[in-house]
Amino acid sequence: MKHVTLYDTTLRDGAQTEGISYSVNDKLHITEKLDQLGIRFIEGGWPATPKEMAFFKAAKKLKLKNSEVTAFGSTRRPETDVKRDVFVKGLLDSGTRCVTIFGKTWDLHVKEVFRVPLDENLRMIGETVSYLKSKGRTVFYDAEHFFDGYKNNPEYAMKTIFAARDAGADCVVLCDTNGGTIMPALGEIVKEVTAKLDCEVGIHCHNDCDMAVANSIAAVQAGCMQVQGTFNGYGERCGNADLVSIIGNLRLKIGIDCVSDEQLKSLTEVSRYVAEVSNVKQRDNQPFVGNTAFTHKGGVHINAMMKNPVTYEHIDPHLVGNKRKLLVSEMSGKSSIMMKAKSLELDLESKANSTKKILNTLQKLEHEGYHFEVAEGSLELLIKRALKKYKKFFELEGFKVVTENKGSKLLSEATIKVKVNKVIEHTAAEGDGPVNALDAALRKALIEFYPSLAEMRLSDFRVRVLDEKAGTAAKVRVLIQSSDSKDSWWTIGVSENIIEASWEALVDSIEYKLLKDHK
Repeated sequence: MKHVTLYDTTLRDGAQTEGISYSVNDKLHITEKLDQLGIRFIEGGWPATPKEMAFFKAAKKLKLKNSEVTAFGSTRRPETDVKRDVFVKGLLDSGTRCVTIFGKTWDLHVKEVFRVPLDENLRMIGETVSYLKSKGRTVFYDAEHFFDGYKNNPEYAMKTIFAARDAGADCVVLCDTNGGTIMPALGEIVKEVTAKLDCEVGIHCHNDCDMAVANSIAAVQAGCMQVQGTFNGYGERCGNADLVSIIGNLRLKIGIDCVSDEQLKSLTEVSRYVAEVSNVKQRDNQPFVGNTAFTHKGGVHINAMMKNPVTYEHIDPHLVGNKRKLLVSEMSGKSSIMMKAKSLELDLESKANSTKKILNTLQKLEHEGYHFEVAEGSLELLIKRALKKYKKFFELEGFKVVTENKGSKLLSEATIKVKVNKVIEHTAAEGDGPVNALDAALRKALIEFYPSLAEMRLSDFRVRVLDEKAGTAAKVRVLIQSSDSKDSWWTIGVSENIIEASWEALVDSIEYKLLKDHK
């Protein structure tokens, strides 16, 4: 089992994703999470702005156990003394022991972007690497647009990376910057290059052909010892190689040592954490770590899964910290419900009547517009209510919602009366809309009895009209996603009245939270 070094560039390349903007604290929190996972190098950004320099200063105080923060920059500018180049100075001022610089490999860029002689570009590379090495830095050289350059002018492309190697670069990283190289060609080029270089070689792929992960794996198999990528594949245009999938494949498919077994179990947690801090919804079908990566729906599939999980799962989901999900819907058979109950630690093996009752209720409700495969919180409550494994935490005495125009803004106020352990609680709260107001009022009424509700929040709200031909009298389906510090869950409500549907989903959401907290 050979060792491969993981290099994360989420904080720099990933931050170039449209809609992502990390604060200094965001970057520090992500750095700590990546350190827990065992990422060897974490690229902190380009030390050319006050915010980036503030990050590098703060990062020095982090007590990292596995990771090293690196600074990123470019070679010196054309016709500039390397000792006076502002970007090179910024790399040194960042205070990191390791720096990564990029330079031009493709002669097209040298001629048409830099507009300097080809030999001057070679001097820019060599002098910058040599100078940084003289300052005691570990230097990684990113050969930008390497594969396009190699295909266009292989002799010159090789001269550029020889210039970096001869100047003392610790690793030469081959970059598929445009993401346009397909796997067989990329693998062959890596083999040709590694046969000629006597230093460590890395790979950095973009995903414009949806092949960045496959290309990265192929590059490792062809001899690369460092793999660069971003968490969840964030990055400009179509993104970068997804380091999550790279880790899963390296460790579990080809047996390469990149993280420990224990660190691997945090892969799902770290992926979701980075998504949360990035304010980007994680893809449900993201390999290894997505919510549906190990989800089974079809009756035939579930029947086979009950006999042997290997039939429809390529790995045990627990290896990467994920979990198996079995969807139950009107198309499900009894085996689906029995396996779902088993996952909830409920016994239905000897309760044929209960299983049939649950199935009949499920089919009836889905005919009315419910959709339990996307609302597992409500499904769990349905099953536990049918089996009398459910504790009622509060009773609704009544509520009222009023929406009025206050100046130029619509505001809603909800008044609610609930009973908890024979105690009546009567409260009111305002919100930006009726559902927000109801949520605030209900939690305000219950929080004295159930303090854990303070950590719960609504994270998504969806409404769908089930029969558009019925116009404003149509039934609507409301889905609410809620989350706390450990989990997230969906609940559902259906009614011709959107407030009633929302209330139903909201109550299920709170009852699910209380049920899991009081197991």
